[in-house]
Order: sequence, then structure tokens, then C-alpha cells
Amino acid sequence: MSTDGARFRIIVADGVSVSGLAPLVEDERFEVVDGKQWERDRLKKELADAHGLVVRSATKVDADLLEEANGLRVVGRAGVGVDNIDLEAATRRGIPVLNAPAGNTVSAAELTMALLLALARNVVPSDRSVRAGEWKRSRFSGFEIRGKGLGVLGAGRIGAEVVRRARAFGMRVLVYDPYLTQERVRELGVERLPLEEVLSRSDFVSLHLPLTPSTEGMIGSPQLSLMKPTAMIINVARGGIIDEGAVAAALKEGRLAGAAFDVYAEEPLAEDSPLRDAPNTILTPHLGASTREAQELVATEIAEAVRDAVLEGDLSRALNAPAIGGEALRRVRPLLGLGERLGRLACALLRGGIGKLELRYAGEQADALGPLMSSVLVGLLADVLGSHRVNLVNSRHLADSRGLRLTSSTLPRHPRYAEFLELVVESEGGTVEVAAAMLGHRHPRIVRIDDYALDIAPEGTLLILRNQDVPGVIGKVGSLIGSLGLNIAEYHQARHSPAGEALAAVTVDGSFPPEVLESLRGLPEVRDARLVSLD
Repeated sequence: MSTDGARFRIIVADGVSVSGLAPLVEDERFEVVDGKQWERDRLKKELADAHGLVVRSATKVDADLLEEANGLRVVGRAGVGVDNIDLEAATRRGIPVLNAPAGNTVSAAELTMALLLALARNVVPSDRSVRAGEWKRSRFSGFEIRGKGLGVLGAGRIGAEVVRRARAFGMRVLVYDPYLTQERVRELGVERLPLEEVLSRSDFVSLHLPLTPSTEGMIGSPQLSLMKPTAMIINVARGGIIDEGAVAAALKEGRLAGAAFDVYAEEPLAEDSPLRDAPNTILTPHLGASTREAQELVATEIAEAVRDAVLEGDLSRALNAPAIGGEALRRVRPLLGLGERLGRLACALLRGGIGKLELRYAGEQADALGPLMSSVLVGLLADVLGSHRVNLVNSRHLADSRGLRLTSSTLPRHPRYAEFLELVVESEGGTVEVAAAMLGHRHPRIVRIDDYALDIAPEGTLLILRNQDVPGVIGKVGSLIGSLGLNIAEYHQARHSPAGEALAAVTVDGSFPPEVLESLRGLPEVRDARLVSLD
């Protein structure tokens, strides 16, 4: 976009590293205004004449604050999380929200290693003992981490940095990350294993996962019981992934040797938290990004992102902005929504790390093939990376960073459907093919899973079953679902031949409790059961 002669006003509402803002401050096309001392009413008024807003976590950017910000082109968050920003409100006003996800990577990894070493060498309790006038060296005997097993749950940016540092200390690294490819495993020099095996074989376990519906409460009493009584656990990722009460109980009962937390389900940590009096526990107040270097890096990262967004329309680091806009976006919005749901379905059916995605499209919106691929990736990666982190703009970048090979092509007009989508996804567990269509441009349907023809609406909670085509299966499945108080909206059974294998797609009103999958898999006629939320 042309910006000749323009000067853009950027308000910095929170304490952000001044030197890190150099990409904006040193560019004469920008006026950077310090607004961190302003009351909310003044900030709201000043935003009426601003082109950009940069915040950290203190300022709450909601619909009310943005009410008069008619010229605001971008909101930048100097950090990763955007809990203090109402993405929906910003999107409604056409304001892209950018964040800075990479700046704190090294600081978070180094804090992980600091906590690990402090646990291994009893640094905190021995410090307290000396300050109390004691000199009990034998009481605080520790152990080397060389040769010990470190279980890393999640091998994304921070997890990978922890892996590199742990290997430098001579540790054996075991990784649980169901979406990690074998090529990436070789690059990191780790052993990829199921969660249960990582927990049982590790001397330390470190969490580096996003908080998503699939990871919330992921580590509880059953998982902790798999760990060695001499093992220790560290969480510098997100509160809520681990059951803090279960950890405290395991520590008190001697079923776990130590724990370190930097993040908590409730922050600040509640006064009555069981972690406060749990033995051999290190508690820090969310310090993962609290280094001078990290603060400068995230400031620089967001300053560059704001600059590029305002001057060039580059929204590659946006969390909420569509890849296209205006009339074109309104025209293809239903198609993009169908693509995202088809990606979610494919993800639910996959096993192992994703290597390749091929998108095929037949219809009138061939110019939307790029945004359509981005939309499919949003659905495919939402549960992998956290739905709050993936959007139409950044999904392709995230796919590239994980080494996914992407191809797309157009097909001749389909004889039955106005719009037709087909995904072929290759993973280490095999290939999954799914297809969907638009009936009359308005009514989306899932029309195929692998080589089974279907006709079912992509909405609500969808259960996919592979079962033997024998009498009574549908009745058993229906009775089990009904016993949970759930209403079946659609039940479609597809087969190739009588008494062979069949595939059933069942949509229900409401959501399944997690244990329902195990109950369904326990039926002798059912070979596999998968669940996906398409809303």
C-alpha cells in the first residue's frame, strides 16, 4: 500500500523495552507515543487518532476501548499470549492483532534448565538451611543430570531449545509429541515415544505444550503414577495442563521426588494452593519471559510486525486477520469455513507426525485456493498448536515451520456439487482422504472419508467409527450414546459389502465425555472410534 508523506501514530500503552522499539522509533514515518501512564479514559480518547497500539499484558483491549478507534490499523502484543485482547472485538472492527511468539524462546528454555538443575542439586532448600545457621551437607546430597533421562512433552520452539541444552549436558532425551515427524526426530537427536513410556522412563519430565482442550488436565494422578518415585516434573508451559493438587499429593506421599512450577492454573497462585507446602517444590511467579534479552526481543519483534503491517499490509504475524478481505471474503467465507472443518476432521483421523497435505478444489472460487489452503491448515493444526495460535494468516507459516509439504490444485467442475474439496493427508500412520461439498453454495456436507461415501453435515460433535457390519451394531452404539443423555442428530453408515468393515459417522447435540471413546472401543464389533468437534 502507498504511504507517501504519511506519518503514523503508534501508542505504547504498557512498559515495553524502549531500545526494542527501535524499528518504529528510528523510522521517521512513525510517531511513537508513550501512553503507559495514561488513565483508561484518556487512552480510549487518544486511540481515536492513532494508527497502532502496542501493549503487554496490563492494558485490557476490549470492545469498549476500541469503540472510538476508527483509524486504528493494528494492535500489537509484545509477548505471546493475548488473553488481555478481545480478538473478536478487534476482528469485528477490522483490526488485526499481532503477537511476538519467538522472543521469549531462549529465556523460557534457560529457565527450564535452571529449575531442573536447582532440583537436582537441592539449591533452594540448602540455601534456606544455610541462612538458618545450619551446615548439613549430607542432607542435601544431589545427583548429576549427565546420563539421566529427560522427558520433553511437546517439541515446538521452546521444547526444541530445551532438547538442545539437555543434550549438551549429556542427558538422554525422550519426547512425546504426536505431531512430530521422524525427520524432525532425527534432527533433534531424540527418541520419540508414547506419553506413558516417556513418563515411566524419565528422571525428569518437562512440559512444553500449549493449553488446548486436548492438553488441559493432561497430567493427573494416573499419569503421575507412571513416573519413578525418584523423578521430578517441571512446568514452564501453561497452567492447567497439569493437576497441581495431584502433584502436591504425590510429593507428600513420596511418589514423586520434586517439582518446579513457573505457571499455574490460577495466577497469582492462590493462597490455599496445595503446592505452597508441598516438599521439594520450587515455585516461581511466571518468569519464563522475564529477562532483559527476552523483553527486548519481543519488543523488537512486535515493533517490526507493526511497522510491516502499517507500511506494507504484511499480516503474516496476525492472529485474527483473514488473508483476503472485502467482497471477496464475503463471497468465499462459507467455503473457508468448510475447509477449516474438513481440516479438523482430517486431524482427528490421523496417526503420527504429519508430512504432507494435498488440497484439491473444484468450483467457481479458484482465486481463493490460497486462502482455502490456509483455512484447511487452521483446522488441521488447531489441536496441535492450540486454536488461539492458528489463523488464516499464520497457518501456512506454522505448517512450514513444522516441515509440512503443501500442494494444491484445481479439479474440473464436479458433476454433482457447486463446490467440492478433497484433502489427502500423509502421516506416519498412513494416508487419510476426506472430501466435502457445498450444495447450492449454502449447504455444506461431508461426502467421503477414505473410500466410504457419506452425506452428513459438518457441524457439532462428530463421532467416526470403524466397525464390523453385523446386526446390532447401530443399536449398541445408539444405546450407549443415549445412555449419556445425548441426542443423535445424524447417523450415516457406509459399507462396501455386507458383513465386511463399515464406517459410521454420527453427529450429536452436545459434547461427548472423554471416556465415551473407550466405552465404544470396548464394543467387540468396533475396531476404532474417533471424535472431533466441528463447531
